Amino acid sequence: MKETIAVLFGGQSSEHIVSCMSAANVIDHIDKEKYNLLLIGITEEGHWLKTDSVEDIRSGAWREGRVEAVLSPDATEKCVLVMDGSGVQRIKVDVVFPVLHGLYGEDGTVQGLLELAKIPYVGCGVLASAVAMDKLYTKIIVDDLGIRQAAYVAVMKDDLTDMDSVVSKVESRFPYPVFVKPSNAGSSRGVSKAENREGLTAALEEAVKHDRKILVEEMIVGHEIECAVFGGGKTEVSASGVGEILAAADFYDFDAKYFNEESRTVVDPELPEGAAERVRQAAMAIFKAIDGYGISRVDFFVKEDGEVVFNEINTMPGFTAISMYPMLWEARGISKRELVDNLITHAKERM
Repeated sequence: MKETIAVLFGGQSSEHIVSCMSAANVIDHIDKEKYNLLLIGITEEGHWLKTDSVEDIRSGAWREGRVEAVLSPDATEKCVLVMDGSGVQRIKVDVVFPVLHGLYGEDGTVQGLLELAKIPYVGCGVLASAVAMDKLYTKIIVDDLGIRQAAYVAVMKDDLTDMDSVVSKVESRFPYPVFVKPSNAGSSRGVSKAENREGLTAALEEAVKHDRKILVEEMIVGHEIECAVFGGGKTEVSASGVGEILAAADFYDFDAKYFNEESRTVVDPELPEGAAERVRQAAMAIFKAIDGYGISRVDFFVKEDGEVVFNEINTMPGFTAISMYPMLWEARGISKRELVDNLITHAKERM
């Protein structure tokens, strides 16, 4: 008998559209001979809707749906409640693939719901998801590992009532240009490069729209490198090779990632001797340190002298047609179909 996989997509974060793109690609590569699919989209307002086709996900038509579907937190049922206006249907679910990026999906919230329901799910658990989503707390953990990362100043929303004081604090720490990032956001949402005091003020005002905690970081000049990680639990943690981002924009912001065709990715780029292996080892160490499980993409800078500098870790990385995570494993001979199957199998081993 086929098992049932519920695929969650969309969500209330600023990465809603990317999640839909990723989910469509994941769904295309799920083995339909092994699994029945239950597709559940979450609108930007937080409304959960059942949809029946990947075509509706790609077109956006799913948002006009009328059939509601929500995960039951009842651990004795392990089901999705489907409501079409004529009653409630309980569909037993064997595993959930939460293809949700950013807040309210990649940050431990949905993972907590799934833990309550005792339904196996793809990806990191509550702790790892929450910690990796919060760049400030990730930095605190990585500091303890002794892995080099960009120097930073943490800024809280309340600090911005005295903007001059915040700006002075940053300027006393490192020179312009600097990068300003919301602590909790993904796909470079709310991230800005500030060249001067006026730009820093504007960047802080933009970042605080996305989170109450902000990071201001020194600029690191180097290759933008990504590494895919898989495993955890009973499965040994492994890392792919590395890939390089060649951004069309001044830096790899949201539009450059997903909508600028001039942005390119290169698998196994030329790097200073030993740098790729140092990236791989650091990626696995960071994944283990946050108690990672299943899937993550770890991002670094590699400087011209070969120094490796950690940037961030994503616990549900993009899975679009141009995303680095599946591309890196494909370069190691693991197809998207095999990768998705491995992730689902691994999810069922956690419980």
